[in-house]
Amino acid sequence: MELLNIDCLGRPLRLEGSLAGWQQLFWDNNLVAQKNASAENEGMYTHEFEIRVQQAPTSEQITTDTDKPTPAQIHSEQELAKIFVIRLESNLRWQPFSLTYRLTVNDQLVSEGERNAKDIERQVPVTPTEAPQKFNLIGIGSLAFKLFKSAKVIKVLFGLASLAAYSWLFSFQFAVALIACLMVHEYGHIRAMHYFGMKTKGIYIIPFMGGLALSDDKINTRWQDEAISIMGPIFGLCLSLLLMLAYWITGNVFFAALANFNALINLINLLPILPLDGGHILKSIGFSVNGKFGLVALILGSVIGIVGSWTLGLSFLAFFMLIGSIEIVMEWKMRHQSHLLPLDRYGQIFSTIWYLVTVGALVAIMWYFAHSGDPILSAPMNILRS
Repeated sequence: MELLNIDCLGRPLRLEGSLAGWQQLFWDNNLVAQKNASAENEGMYTHEFEIRVQQAPTSEQITTDTDKPTPAQIHSEQELAKIFVIRLESNLRWQPFSLTYRLTVNDQLVSEGERNAKDIERQVPVTPTEAPQKFNLIGIGSLAFKLFKSAKVIKVLFGLASLAAYSWLFSFQFAVALIACLMVHEYGHIRAMHYFGMKTKGIYIIPFMGGLALSDDKINTRWQDEAISIMGPIFGLCLSLLLMLAYWITGNVFFAALANFNALINLINLLPILPLDGGHILKSIGFSVNGKFGLVALILGSVIGIVGSWTLGLSFLAFFMLIGSIEIVMEWKMRHQSHLLPLDRYGQIFSTIWYLVTVGALVAIMWYFAHSGDPILSAPMNILRS
């Protein structure tokens, strides 16, 4: 990930590093110094390199073939190639993230300062490091979709196709309500993106696949990934609570059915499977814990979730938690290739509690309606038990 990008002799000086312990220093996009991966992945470190700069001669330094150069001109010609010794001293701490730096040129202080997680969130990486993408159908579908996402008419076409498909499966009224629920969910992602100052391309409703919120900007931290991912289900949870309130006031079972089904949609989005929201959240938390403790915590948390779901008779949740957990554990070794700044200890604990409370609240809504005696309102909970 990009840790620092400052000016040095009129050219960008960029420091990149990862939790694995390696650091690379680029001057004018050329690698000039590096530190190999090691167990010592934070603390004080100094990068030093030399630059030879050719200076353009002045009119006084230019002589003809017949002119005999003076001693002063000879000295000036020797000075045309000037050597600069550049030294960057840095003190890095990962959790919570902080970086203090001091840049000197020929032992003269040029720049110094410090950076924190907020600075990383706002930066636009020059050359972000991306983990290798697996060849799969989801990746191919995502690539094909990106080719068309710039056309606004695609939004309308997808929306109409979704309305027709859901009207065929259910009814026109329920299809309109379902699309509204999906829009609220995706709007939660959009609002989170705007909070972080990210430009967005809008919301796409895709038939039988739900919705998609797109951004022009890339995220820089695990906290951004986690917050953007969970805000969709949070907005969905708030909508279900409002629909429950409407049901209690009016007694109209339509509001109850919509609140129940909306809770199921958002709960499925929180399953620990990529590219669902829950997969991004679990990766953000688990991949932020450095060392083998993070892997142990991931496995232990998955086991507790799977056994707990199975004990409560929620076989659907238990099965997909198992599949998702295996997928994320298999990607564990690739976490250091990510350019995303990890969560600090507070962020890990807060995000875990936030995730569990959201899941619990959605399950509670479905549990409440499942005991109403209405077979339609029991359907979402029966899906979890299937």
